[in-house]
Amino acid sequence: MEFHKDFSPLDRFLCILHLSAHWESCNFIPFVFMGQINVAIIGGGTVGGGVYQALKRNGRLIASRLGIGLSIRNVVVRDLKKKRNVQIARKHLSTEWKPVVDDPKTDLVVELVGGVKIARQIVKRALSQGKPVVTANKALLSEHGEELFSLANQNGTNLYYEASVAGGIPIIKVLREGLIGNQFPYIYGILNGTCNYILTRMKREGCDFQSVLEDAQRLGYAEAEPSLDVDGFDAMHKAGILGSLAHGFWIPPEQIHVEGIRDISQQDIQFADQLGYGIKLLASIKPLAGTKASNAVQISVCPTLVPKGHVLAGVQDVFNAVYIGGDIVGETLYYGRGAGQDATASAVVSDLADAALDLKHQTHNRIPPFSPHAEDGTVSPWEETVSPFYLRLNVVDRPGTMSQIAAILAEAKIGISSIIQPEGHEGNMVPLILMVHDAKVGAMETAVKQIRKLKVVRGQPKVIRVENFEE
Repeated sequence: MEFHKDFSPLDRFLCILHLSAHWESCNFIPFVFMGQINVAIIGGGTVGGGVYQALKRNGRLIASRLGIGLSIRNVVVRDLKKKRNVQIARKHLSTEWKPVVDDPKTDLVVELVGGVKIARQIVKRALSQGKPVVTANKALLSEHGEELFSLANQNGTNLYYEASVAGGIPIIKVLREGLIGNQFPYIYGILNGTCNYILTRMKREGCDFQSVLEDAQRLGYAEAEPSLDVDGFDAMHKAGILGSLAHGFWIPPEQIHVEGIRDISQQDIQFADQLGYGIKLLASIKPLAGTKASNAVQISVCPTLVPKGHVLAGVQDVFNAVYIGGDIVGETLYYGRGAGQDATASAVVSDLADAALDLKHQTHNRIPPFSPHAEDGTVSPWEETVSPFYLRLNVVDRPGTMSQIAAILAEAKIGISSIIQPEGHEGNMVPLILMVHDAKVGAMETAVKQIRKLKVVRGQPKVIRVENFEE
C-alpha cells in the first residue's frame, strides 16, 4: 500500500486501521488512500481546458487504473476574468507560472501555452528542478527537442510529448514502444487536419482554395493567420519528430523540405482525379534508396499525388493518419482526429498517466524521451530525392509544342509516362499535363526551368510529386 508523501505516520496507521475494519465490505480501495500526484497545468486555453475537464470527468477512473491519483493543483492563465468554454475552479487559477513551477508541492508540470519562447523557459525551469514535464508543443520540440531531452536526462527526469504529433493518435508510443524492434523503411503521414479538410472540400465540392480556407476559418478549422498550417510548417514540425524517433538522430527543421497547399488549383485536383489520384499534403520519411549501409534519410512535407486505391487517399476532412512500414511487423496504419480539444487532451492525459506511474515507481527514465542511436545519421538533400512527377503547363496550342518540351525532358533523361491535353478550351492556350517516370528532384527542377523559357509556355509550371508506395 502506498500513501501520499504528506501523510504522517499517525495518518497512515489510522488508514490501515480503518481499512482492516471494513475490508470485507469494500469492493475498491478508496481514492484517498491511493496517494496522489500534484499537477500544474500551464495554459488554460482550448487544450488546457480540455485536460482539466478530462481529469475532472474521469479522475477516479484514471486513479483506479493507475493506483495513484492525479490532483490538479494549479492552472496558470493570462487573464483570470476571461470567459472560458470549460469552467475552471477559481481556487486553481493563477497568472504567474514561475511560482507554480517552483512550488515544492508541484510534482508534475504540463506545458500548454503554445509558441516557443515562453514555453521553452517553462519547460527548462521545470526540468532543471527534476520535475517531469508533459507538453503538446511540436514547434518547441522540433526546434529545441535535443536540448530539452538532454536537460531532462541530466536532471534524472523525463519529458513526455505524445500530444505533439497527430493529436489523439498514440503515434509516439507506437514508435518508442510498440514497434521498438523494427527498422522503418517508410513512414507516410497526413499530419495536418486543416490542410486535409481544405483539400477534401476542394475535391468534393469543386471549390477553389481561398473560398474553402475562408469557410474553414469561420468554422474554426483554420486560424485567422493560417500560414503555419497551409504552408506546411505544422506538418513539418511533426514529421521531424517522427523522423528523429524512427531513425535515431535529431532532425533539424531547416533540413526538412516543406511546401504548402496554397498553389493547388481546382485544375490540379480534377486532372489528378482523371489520372487516378487524389492530392494530399503528405509527410514522407524513409531511408535514401540504394544506400542501405548508410544512415541517410529522405524527409519532406509537400502536396503529393496519392493513388485513389491507397488507404491514405481515403483519409478525409480533419482526420490524420500515419502509415508505417516495419521490417518485422510489415504495414501498419494509425488513424484518428489529429487536433481539437478532446483528441489532444486525451493524448496529454495518456502522458500524465505515464508520468504518474514513473513517479510512483521512481523510474523516471524507464522510457527515455529520445535515445540517439544513429549519431552519424544525415538528411539527404531534397535535390537527391527520386520520384515520379505530375507536371502541368499552359502552352500555345500549335504544332511542335510537345516536341520542344519532350526534347528538354529527354536531354535530362526524364521519361514521359502519359500525357493529357484536354479539348474544348477557348483561344490558343491549353493546359498540358505530363506524368513523368522516376527522376531526381534536382534534374526535374532544372528541366522545368528550361521549359519555362520556351516561347510556347505561358505562366508558371506546376510540379507535384507522385507517391506510388512502391518500396
